[in-house]
Amino acid sequence: MIPRIKPQMLNREIGWLYFNERVLQEAVDERNPLIERLKFLGIFSNNRDEFFRVRVATLNRLLNVEKGLYDTEINPKKLLNEIGELVLSQEKKFQFIFESIVEEFAEHDIHIINEKQLTAKQGEYVRKYFQEQVRVFLFPLMISSLKDNSTLVDKSIYLAVKLESSLTETGPDYALIEVPTKSVSRFLILPKEGKSQYVMLLDDVIRFCLSEIFFLFGYDTYNAYTVKVTRDAELDIDIDVSKSFLEVMAESIKQRRLGNPVRFVYDNSMPKELLKLLRKKINIRKDDPIRGGGRYHNFKDFTEFPDLKHPELEYPPLPPQRHPEINPNSSIISLVQQKDIMLHFPYQTFRHVIDLLREASIDPHVRSIKMTIYRAAKNSSVINALINAARNGKYVTVYMELQARFDEEANIFWAGRLHEEGVKVIHSIPGFKVHSKLLLIRRKENSENVFYSMISTGNFNEDTARIYADDSLLTADPRICQDVANAFHQMESAYKSFRYKSLILSPFNMRNHFIRLLNQEIKNAKAGKDAWAIIKLNNLVDKIIVKKLYKTSQAGVKINLIIRGICVPIPGIAGLSENIEGISIVDRFLEHSRVIVFCNDNNPLYYITSADWMIRNFDNRIEVACPVYDEAIKKDLWKMLQIQLSDNTKARILGEGKPNAYRKTRGPKVRSQEAIYQYLTGGG
Repeated sequence: MIPRIKPQMLNREIGWLYFNERVLQEAVDERNPLIERLKFLGIFSNNRDEFFRVRVATLNRLLNVEKGLYDTEINPKKLLNEIGELVLSQEKKFQFIFESIVEEFAEHDIHIINEKQLTAKQGEYVRKYFQEQVRVFLFPLMISSLKDNSTLVDKSIYLAVKLESSLTETGPDYALIEVPTKSVSRFLILPKEGKSQYVMLLDDVIRFCLSEIFFLFGYDTYNAYTVKVTRDAELDIDIDVSKSFLEVMAESIKQRRLGNPVRFVYDNSMPKELLKLLRKKINIRKDDPIRGGGRYHNFKDFTEFPDLKHPELEYPPLPPQRHPEINPNSSIISLVQQKDIMLHFPYQTFRHVIDLLREASIDPHVRSIKMTIYRAAKNSSVINALINAARNGKYVTVYMELQARFDEEANIFWAGRLHEEGVKVIHSIPGFKVHSKLLLIRRKENSENVFYSMISTGNFNEDTARIYADDSLLTADPRICQDVANAFHQMESAYKSFRYKSLILSPFNMRNHFIRLLNQEIKNAKAGKDAWAIIKLNNLVDKIIVKKLYKTSQAGVKINLIIRGICVPIPGIAGLSENIEGISIVDRFLEHSRVIVFCNDNNPLYYITSADWMIRNFDNRIEVACPVYDEAIKKDLWKMLQIQLSDNTKARILGEGKPNAYRKTRGPKVRSQEAIYQYLTGGG
């Protein structure tokens, strides 16, 4: 009899911090080119900001909520303290890595310098640049005159300037200047001197030219210190029945800038009296997260570090290739009539999606196009194709999710643009986010409606498709296409139910469906049959399904987890999860696809899905999991999964012991993303 063991799970917030530590590891990994390592610091920084805006903000709110109204296993105060310790530890590593990278740049004759290191000639260049490109965007605020704590905007950095005059005996004054990174590049490349290149941050350009801003007021001594406020980004949506959901969302987004501060970071060298004044003006309490740090903040800008014409310091190009069965200037619809096609981004080009939409927009037999959009590209060719389809007389329907976090404003803009062009735009289903990635084309063939579908694990976004690893199925299979049509009908009439033959949908039956498949593996294991599952997700958090995974392991079912982000179950615990192995892969592309395979008595069942295994995906979102029927596609998915499971270069072990230890195995080195690229492009 299996002893009853209380399930052991990693806290979700701590699990997320472990994931971001894996990103930080990429910044120190010398197998990555130097500029790419600097960019990983930017990714780490951006991730951490969003963690504070959302997760830490939520925990702060729980401090003021009656205990019985949330998960009693959570102690917000204790957890916030633990988060603070981990964040501080990571910050120390971060600063050390940044300083090391700057030193390595110098070895390549690339120098990141500040305002105190300029030569006279460089100083002239910087002043001219400031006058012509920067000064017009600067509007100083006197700190003594600030009226409320909303002055410091989230996602921006400021220089807190101490102003003094040697000609008067009056005390110092203080000002704030927003560093205008939305209007001017964070980086200034100075003219070369011989073989040496010099890069200066915009912060230091402004520091160097402070006299040109304040000289009229009699000051002659200036010292500037970087400060930054991170605010609660959770939207408080007050549903007013007199307003459209579009209006409600627009007003909620405006309120976000007034969110409570959840973190205040500043230059450690800042004078105490200035720090005290800022805290008072910004309403930062003693128990709020306050962190002294280095000279620079908002390292997210380093993800756009300028091109210095040093290709050896960047990743070698892995240009996306054509799918081998999609020929140039051929009909994709005609190909999909004959067989299913799966696209694998970024290894294969997203242009195929644009080509499909273009073909549908001008095909005289196409009657309608329906699509879900969660996050669109900044200059979206997808949106443009849908607009042109409407102009060509097609009936175009777009489900535009207005609650896509941090993309709400962009999606409101696109919703308006589509509406202007005659596209039917559906904004929201009350209480749910539409996170599924679906495309449906209806075509008239021999007087009958024939459907073509695309089901994807990631967004229809040509920008992210360059760096996100996702899978998209193109199919004319009636079993799938009719279900996709019903899914759109359900979104258009939220209260009507449909029967689905192939697709599995949240919030209706996805969790239960996968639990049933795990139960079948348990049954097969007890009968002495082969029993296993491979589960590749971004995040695995849902406690109900985690407990089921533990029971599945205890029954002898072998489970391989490939989890990029948060992984709550702890593999390898004797008597509980010893049959579960877990890895996380962090590399140049963001692992985003969700692929799940069940042994099913050696008749494997394959699924791709938009959903992670989290409460929100199972219960609060419209998500889709799609079976894969085509044998050739199954073969490709299996090969890609096996390559990832053999990764011994960028895979980290999930389980007991030291978190994020690199997985090491005997035999040749396998870097799975490079190996998958070679496999899909015919090189391996």
